[in-house]
Amino acid sequence: MTVFAAGAICWREVDGALRVAIIHRNRYNDWSWPKGKVDPGETLPEAAVREIREETGLKIRLGAPLRVQSYKLANGADKEVHYWAAKITDSALANSTFKPDEEVEEVVWVSVAEAREKLTYPHDKECLDDLIKLHEDGLLNTKPFIVLRHAKATPRAGWVKPDGKRPLLPEGFEQAQALVPLLNAYGAKRVVTSPWVRCLATVTPYAKAKKLTIVERGQLTEFGNADGPKRTARVIERLLEEGKAAVICSHRPALPTILDTISSIATPRQEILIHEARALDPGSMLVLHLTYGEQGPRRIAGIEVHSPIVKANK
Repeated sequence: MTVFAAGAICWREVDGALRVAIIHRNRYNDWSWPKGKVDPGETLPEAAVREIREETGLKIRLGAPLRVQSYKLANGADKEVHYWAAKITDSALANSTFKPDEEVEEVVWVSVAEAREKLTYPHDKECLDDLIKLHEDGLLNTKPFIVLRHAKATPRAGWVKPDGKRPLLPEGFEQAQALVPLLNAYGAKRVVTSPWVRCLATVTPYAKAKKLTIVERGQLTEFGNADGPKRTARVIERLLEEGKAAVICSHRPALPTILDTISSIATPRQEILIHEARALDPGSMLVLHLTYGEQGPRRIAGIEVHSPIVKANK
């Protein structure tokens, strides 16, 4: 059985130089990245955010994904640790609630050279290499652009009212609630959705929890896309140009238009991954980590797909 864990490399720039946070654990007398095991019913991104808060006192939002570490534990079990980059703002640093305890004795901010010297495990140094490469390539400072397919809805068969009024199933409402901490792990600040009932119900719990205004766009409905895919594409282009951390909720028939529009800034390999997201399950989301220049989105630094975990799936 595989043990899953998640963590992050917390980073910031000081006078243009990259600095990272590492922790010292008394129990193991080691220096490592903050991380921890995934709790039952918790997604990997949620676990990463929670563990960083618990071990460093820092409130974070996840940036580009880094490599996944895989190794054997002393008892022979497999362990898989997922890491992200996480930019730490001055305010987040000032509001850190860290207090030394029996698990984490110290959190220190060091240069990448100092980190390489201090880190105990070779695989942690490999993660550091990933972070440095993103920084050198101008891909470390990112914002999330999330494409969300609405949660599980009442089947079309037997539904006689207008399709735009077709509601979520009970499982769909559970998915919508479970999406709140998952979306929050990436810090989406802008919520844009098809105005059809099943999409609105999917994003409303998150918008309410974060006190965000929901922006409705008819071009994101199934009919809106079918009647004018160019108008749907233009909505996505404008959102990309805005450069805000955003979540866009729409329908499976509209996904090809949405994803093809995003693909215009993708590499050939990234384009394949984006194309695969046409098959997103209900309630699942594609997370793109975008860098922004003066002329709008420049490059995609990372791509992920995640699904909420509801009680039925635990």
